[in-house]
Amino acid sequence: MRIAFVDSGIGMLSTAAALRAARPDADLFLSMDPDHMPWGPRTPDEVVQRVLAGARAAHDAAGAALDAIVVPCNTASVHGLTALRAEFEPGVPVVGTVPPIKPAAALGGPVAVWSTVATSRSRYQADLVARFAPGLPVTAVACAGLAEAIETARPEEVDAAIAYAAERTPADVAAVVLGCTHYDLVGERIAAALGGTAALFTAADAVAAQTLRRLGESAAPERAPTGAVTVLASGRPAGLPPAALAYAPGTELAGVPQP
Repeated sequence: MRIAFVDSGIGMLSTAAALRAARPDADLFLSMDPDHMPWGPRTPDEVVQRVLAGARAAHDAAGAALDAIVVPCNTASVHGLTALRAEFEPGVPVVGTVPPIKPAAALGGPVAVWSTVATSRSRYQADLVARFAPGLPVTAVACAGLAEAIETARPEEVDAAIAYAAERTPADVAAVVLGCTHYDLVGERIAAALGGTAALFTAADAVAAQTLRRLGESAAPERAPTGAVTVLASGRPAGLPPAALAYAPGTELAGVPQP
């Protein structure tokens, strides 16, 4: 299998590592966009163009033989999935990312959704809450600067941004949805800041599982680790950025041979 991941930066790492753990025989193409990141402040049309460029670069790097394209980013999924599917499906399945509000709400208690400032105010997130958590108290927590601090791997800034968000999270929440894939990379630090009382919900494992379902495949972690990892930086062959090595999924993927 040849699977591409398209995102502006290292937010893709947790989903890519989850897929690698499930299928170590799959070839992964990590298409990042350092020349134009972050995507969040860009217009929807600009995000669409960046997502398409990243997917096309991965498609070319795979010799036009991709089996699936994964968009492990909420912003890119909201704006880019329609255009990606129009260009690549049905030949190449395209899998997006949705904040896991539904499973978090299934606990039945108050929920907090940690997301970027823009996403926390978006109609998209409000619609998800209305659809999957009707009747539950849900707090939208705008995590100012957290994704940016994680992307640059500055520990003091990460801790400060987590503390800021934790202060704005009600103490009685049963579940906290990590509505930005960057946040997965510091999940343990987020849990510690919240006192370990709330369950954290992330999308990485679910997206990896959905990708395999779309391909008609099953998880097989016992397979020989024959898959390679190809990294692209705005279409150019590259290695993982240094900041990726500050996080466990980054070090795991860095240890995988490149072709």
